[in-house]
Amino acid sequence: MTKIVILTGAGISAESGLGTFRDAGGLWENYDLSEVATPEGFARNPALVHDFYNARRKNAAEAIPNAAHAALARLQAARPGEVLIVTQNIDDLHERAGSQAVLHMHGSITRARCAACGQTWASPLEMRAGDACPSCTAPATRPDIVWFGEFPYHMEAIWDALRAADLFVAIGTSGSVYPAAAFVQDAARAGAHTLELNLEPSETVTDFAEARHARASDIVPAWVAEMLGE
Repeated sequence: MTKIVILTGAGISAESGLGTFRDAGGLWENYDLSEVATPEGFARNPALVHDFYNARRKNAAEAIPNAAHAALARLQAARPGEVLIVTQNIDDLHERAGSQAVLHMHGSITRARCAACGQTWASPLEMRAGDACPSCTAPATRPDIVWFGEFPYHMEAIWDALRAADLFVAIGTSGSVYPAAAFVQDAARAGAHTLELNLEPSETVTDFAEARHARASDIVPAWVAEMLGE
């Protein structure tokens, strides 16, 4: 059985209308992320942070999975148990396209978390500062998002998967955010073949054994068709 680990980043969702962080006109340029994507920013102004993520949540809910999401779901369905998707994205487009095995290392915009007790639950479309936790009632509700300075989710499972992988594929990633940027090196050291599928070369492109560059909605379905022998 061929074990495949696929890392996806903002580039795979950009064609569905979701903003990236680093591209021209992206979130880096339009927001001070130290104010809306850090624990310190949330402590200073929780209302501002909730407004930011309410807008992200609405945007994600209105987005539609594109051909790249659909192709990866088709690959998982055709090769059950062989394909794990690890995503840096907080949207649920992989799941809405039909993917089952998805690890959200940076959390999910569709989930809420209590900063007091750690309980998580499905978030409403809009969250507000002072919302009570349904478990402990503390007014400490926050998006279940991994902010800058916090440790990503599922890291032990991800590292185990990388060590067992025969093939590692990075799709739509900039190669500038760690620890995800080091996954290609982790997988290669364990003996996996490595492939970058990206709009343009990432910062870590030289670490990959193979790279192909085009729009995700074009290049990912073409690669999946190859994998399925079509």
